[in-house]
Amino acid sequence: MTDSDSMCAQGDLRKMFRWLGLAALGCLMSACAALPDARRLESTLAPPAAPTVTGTRGVLSDKKADALLSKRWAKVAIDLKTQAALEEAATGVPLIAGNNITLLFDGPQTMGAMIDAIASATNHINLETYIFDQDELGLRFADLLIAKQAQGVAVSIIYDSVGTLGTPAAFFERMRQAGIRLVAFNPVNPTARLGKGWRLNNRDHRKILIVDGKLAFTGGVNISATYSNSSLYRSKEKADADVGWRDTHIKIEGPAVAALQWAFLKTLAQQDSADLPTAELFPPLPIAGDKIVRILATEPGGEHQIYKAYALAFQGAQKSIHLTAAYFVPDEQTVAMLVDAARRGVDVKLILPAVSDSPLVFYAGQASYGELLAAGVKIYQLKIAVLHAKTAVVDGTWSTVGSSNIDLRSFLHNSELNVVIMGEAFGQEMENAFAEDLRDSKQLTLQAWETRPVLDRLREIAAGLVAYWL
Repeated sequence: MTDSDSMCAQGDLRKMFRWLGLAALGCLMSACAALPDARRLESTLAPPAAPTVTGTRGVLSDKKADALLSKRWAKVAIDLKTQAALEEAATGVPLIAGNNITLLFDGPQTMGAMIDAIASATNHINLETYIFDQDELGLRFADLLIAKQAQGVAVSIIYDSVGTLGTPAAFFERMRQAGIRLVAFNPVNPTARLGKGWRLNNRDHRKILIVDGKLAFTGGVNISATYSNSSLYRSKEKADADVGWRDTHIKIEGPAVAALQWAFLKTLAQQDSADLPTAELFPPLPIAGDKIVRILATEPGGEHQIYKAYALAFQGAQKSIHLTAAYFVPDEQTVAMLVDAARRGVDVKLILPAVSDSPLVFYAGQASYGELLAAGVKIYQLKIAVLHAKTAVVDGTWSTVGSSNIDLRSFLHNSELNVVIMGEAFGQEMENAFAEDLRDSKQLTLQAWETRPVLDRLREIAAGLVAYWL
């Protein structure tokens, strides 16, 4: 090890021990939340005979719902009808039929689609984001939103106060002066929430864009120039220097857009007491496609719907679990579920980062690698980009794309939103995307893991001590 490597290592360890002090302070200030007992989840549920499905005219009859589901799921490995009923019992959220879902593979594709949608808006634009940077891309979004507000389109933005900590206040003030409604989620300054409670540890990690109540976007992509370049996903001609972040988003058309609109408006009402802008927030939504989805919007102190959905999917897997996770710091139950799946013959593959913008999270997650590898879980590390995607596909038929990481911060402390998409067609798209990422990843073997440097082991131990607060 060189002197410079030693200095960097010492700096990393100092940062980790500072986090220990913050964690201790946090536990003194508030009680630590806990996840539900996933091991007994299925046995505590009373699922309906068939899952509830809503459409353009409300709840479908049992006969119509059963015919629709049987047609979509007749030949799949997992019993999706039973799985969907269990998931409904666990989350309290029905399925929504009649949607078109477009998988957006990386930053440029996502940003292009979002910009086109904003440019076409005629009634309102609702944007909720964790990061909104003042950079080339952020300025382009701001200019376009200001222009739409000037055209009479009602623009509302919720941005997280911690996620935008490095963004100058003047950047948001310019949009506010243009008439855009801006709401800072849980401000860092405690005086800004007098009488409402100061919840610095609870963040809004969702990424939602809704245009005219008819079109919605969600997933892992923030408003930042880190997404300006391709992640090399299906773009092999790019030079390494141009590689951006690898992320996944989806575009939604159809009745499910209303569920995302409700999630946005609920957060807006919780953070801001002003009246809603005059807009047609819930226009009629005709059938747009054949995708059946479930919208899971979670918040601190809630019912852990995203966690429960993951747990039931992992426990019910018969063939494969293919998980892509940017920030992977799994709790003991999640590790146990993945280990159990691998031991019963399920093909469990994880695509995780080779590098990360958050070293603490990176090393805290590695604390579970040994147990996973020993059980037969296959771990791959993406080499060509900074991994930021949060997706999974189970048995090629149960898929999810969203903002939630596989860590306690997402499951306990943040407001998150994931979309579950049922069926083989979208599942195949997800499998294709997973296969592309696998080709750009290097498999981590148990032998290589067991011979890793001692310093890495120390970093993992130190980071693991503050995993709850990462």
